[in-house]
Amino acid sequence: MLAAGTGRTDITPPIGIAHAGWGAQSHEGAEGIDMPLTITALVIESSGNTSASERIAILDIDTCMLVDAYDIVIRRAVNEATGIPHSNQRIAYTHTHSGPIEGLSWIAQGSEMIKPWFDSMGPASAKAVEEAISKLTDVRVDSGAGHCEININRRPVSHTGEVFTGRNPNGFVDHEVLVTAIDDLEGKPIATLVNYACHPTIMGPENRLITPDYPGVVRETVENIIGGTCLFLQGAAGNQGPVEGFTGDTAVYRRLGQQLGIEASRVRLKIDPVPREEKLETILASGADLGIYSFDQVGESDDSFGSLDSVASLAIKEMPPESEVQANFDRITANLDNVRKNGGSIDEIKQAAFPAKRETLLLRHTQTFGRGGGTHDIPIQVIRIGNTALVAIPVEPFAEIGTAVKERSPADWTLFSGYSNGYYGYLPMAYAYAEGGYEVGPTAPFEPGAAEQMIEDCLEAINKLWNHG
Repeated sequence: MLAAGTGRTDITPPIGIAHAGWGAQSHEGAEGIDMPLTITALVIESSGNTSASERIAILDIDTCMLVDAYDIVIRRAVNEATGIPHSNQRIAYTHTHSGPIEGLSWIAQGSEMIKPWFDSMGPASAKAVEEAISKLTDVRVDSGAGHCEININRRPVSHTGEVFTGRNPNGFVDHEVLVTAIDDLEGKPIATLVNYACHPTIMGPENRLITPDYPGVVRETVENIIGGTCLFLQGAAGNQGPVEGFTGDTAVYRRLGQQLGIEASRVRLKIDPVPREEKLETILASGADLGIYSFDQVGESDDSFGSLDSVASLAIKEMPPESEVQANFDRITANLDNVRKNGGSIDEIKQAAFPAKRETLLLRHTQTFGRGGGTHDIPIQVIRIGNTALVAIPVEPFAEIGTAVKERSPADWTLFSGYSNGYYGYLPMAYAYAEGGYEVGPTAPFEPGAAEQMIEDCLEAINKLWNHG
């Protein structure tokens, strides 16, 4: 038997905080709040466990990304408050593009609020996990799958032959919705995990409001229909975007989020973690003869439980020296400041901001990988909850990676996610490099072939946990 509990804290930032970070936006600080940002925690253990070291905490955090410096702050805070080891924590983020900037940015207004906001995530995460521990109860677990088409491949080709970020109906897309149901022994929903691959970029450069984008609406919808607490685990969304995106209209993300939330709820309602056997009890005479059936419990649900940490040693591109990239970044941001101070038009500001955004991405990679040219160990985390595998990697993986792992996994159900346990950039499939586009430029520090290697290394880790866990 397993035990589980959930908790949630509000981390909505103050109005005025440096916002979003779109290269094409003309504003800097958030001007309002459309929907709160939260941290949602799920704690799982074997029933009867008394050791914090045998618990696993999964955190679902409404932010765009969490680089290692912020990730470790959260792990330390959770560990100090609860005793749950760093390796037994999954720190996942939804990747909303409508929250505070990550920190390294061209945006100046409201930037002084960024560090205090990220620093607050440690105590807020610990509080959510403590609440989850206080609500631990025996549970059964099972999963299911559905289908939702609010996503589309986001790498179309323009009439000039260049890949841009938009809608590509002919590109690879993963419409699968994976749902894990966690119920108490009376059948009451305790938690629902929803796994889906789509960039939360329904709200775009014109949006000036704080919002979790569609993942927040998914959680709200599932909780209203099912009950309990919903966690959203972002999938392999590197080349997956919304069917309607980059808008300033908040009604769009609410509508698409409800569509996904309703489908997740439909799947959830069909899942019964209790193994049952159908039996015809009698045929009742009543005009038409009526079959009366029973569905009695036979045995228990799978209560296997554990985790495994592994790595994929991936080849890194050669990069310019960090000092050179920093100098370019400083020059570009100085030009942006001058445009703003001199009363530049919105179009002029956007033109100056765009290269600043691109240089920010390259600067982050040079700070992480130096000059590149070698290999770097990228973490892989696999958690087993009953018959379900939760796989997490700290990159923006193309959807083909997630689909390949899900199809070949030994688990009955595999929820595959990027956007967890740090951030190392995009991980494109090898074919994409020749095509070009945003996801294979400065955003991707990896050499072609790294994605294909990651697939095999993830499968090796899952198999190891399933065979020896």
